[in-house]
Amino acid sequence: MRFYVIAVGKLKERFWVDACAEYLKRLKPYAKTEVIEIADVDPDRAGTIAVARAKEGEAILRSLNALPAQTHVVVLAIEGKQHTSESFANHLGELGLYGQSDVAFIIGGSDGVDQAVYDRAREQLSFGKITLPHNLARVVLLEQLYRAQKILRGEPYHK
Repeated sequence: MRFYVIAVGKLKERFWVDACAEYLKRLKPYAKTEVIEIADVDPDRAGTIAVARAKEGEAILRSLNALPAQTHVVVLAIEGKQHTSESFANHLGELGLYGQSDVAFIIGGSDGVDQAVYDRAREQLSFGKITLPHNLARVVLLEQLYRAQKILRGEPYHK
């Protein structure tokens, strides 16, 4: 499989960078994984939060348009479907089985995701009813992608 993580905002703190790098390294033997960072737009400079979110949405859609046409698009959202690690792994396995081996996950910025991005997505994924900082959501997503690959192969997670 090939995963794309399209995330609004650049990781600034070293611990976030290190955590993401660790899971990208762990994923390497299992799936090609690319992180695409979208510049966050300051609502004060854009005029309103809605305008900032729309500009971020346009950038996300441009990134999606550069991916293979059949890419399965998933937006991370509180109101999305919740999975156990096992059901998430099985879902990814089914996508691959049915020819959707390219999967893009969208992580919005602090003010959410534009409706145009939701409209482009095939599904929404939730890590629970809590709000996560987008940096933490990125780490959790990468960890769950890695865990899913281990589950699908029947390999132990802990070394």
